[in-house]
Amino acid sequence: MPAAVGVGGHPSEVVLSAPQSYSELRAELQARMDSLAPGQQRIARLLLSDPEGTAFRSITETARLAGVHQSSLVRFASSLGLRGYPALVKLCRERLTEQVHLVHRFESAQRHSASGDLLTSVVEHDQQNLARTFARVAPEEWARMVDLLAEAPRVYVMGLRKCLSVAQLMSYLLHMVRPDVRLVAPVSGGLVDELRDLRAGDVFVGISIRRYTADTVRAMELAKRRGAHAIALTDDAASPLAAIAELALFVETGGVTLLRSLSAFVSLVQAAATAVALRIGARSRSELLQDEELLDSFEVYAEGSATQSE
Repeated sequence: MPAAVGVGGHPSEVVLSAPQSYSELRAELQARMDSLAPGQQRIARLLLSDPEGTAFRSITETARLAGVHQSSLVRFASSLGLRGYPALVKLCRERLTEQVHLVHRFESAQRHSASGDLLTSVVEHDQQNLARTFARVAPEEWARMVDLLAEAPRVYVMGLRKCLSVAQLMSYLLHMVRPDVRLVAPVSGGLVDELRDLRAGDVFVGISIRRYTADTVRAMELAKRRGAHAIALTDDAASPLAAIAELALFVETGGVTLLRSLSAFVSLVQAAATAVALRIGARSRSELLQDEELLDSFEVYAEGSATQSE
């Protein structure tokens, strides 16, 4: 069997077959990322983080954004078993074909930004974030995540800095419908203490978006080493969490606000907690009833408040 040309034009392992879809391309790039040279990593990250843009960019523009020569892009594609840069573009365009509404993303974003109406722009961006996020969730991935969250002995949820609020919400909602849910929110160097009891079979949910918090990445690496199920909620396939996780769901965070939008994250974790409650059934109802009894006994809510759990 002839040897393939490695990334950068050097001999490397044999490429058994070229990626036939963007999903296969993504998996191959993630697997190779640590072994790539800096320029090659920039190409890979551009393909992972912005496939939509690559679908419409010339080789000149892509090379400029990656900070490499055009010939490097050609060699990079060849190392994957692809026939040059056009084959990379084709995979990215086929991905858009599968999710037709994404084709208009950039034009729509420009139109919203130019409207001059901040509130309207925020709402429209968040609507697109929600639609795109849920369109990217494969049914089998969703079912797998719900099963893991429902059946694991313990669930650990971790998100720091701007993702802390998402982690807090997810752990709060999950703990309403099942026992042994732990929010990992280390203070004063206590991360190791909070992860001490993490065991094989538990679930660790890591939540982070660019710029990715190092402690979240390290904690997910530990979870994987211990045999726990690692689930990543992150922004794109270039995330270090996606490379570690057993299961990764990608959430859109674009917008016009001061920090990146977390609206799609909130919607996703609410849907996940509801799905877990439905999956558990009677056990979940028991947890909710216990919550209501405790809320009543501690008089948490003012008289006359809505009866729905909050």
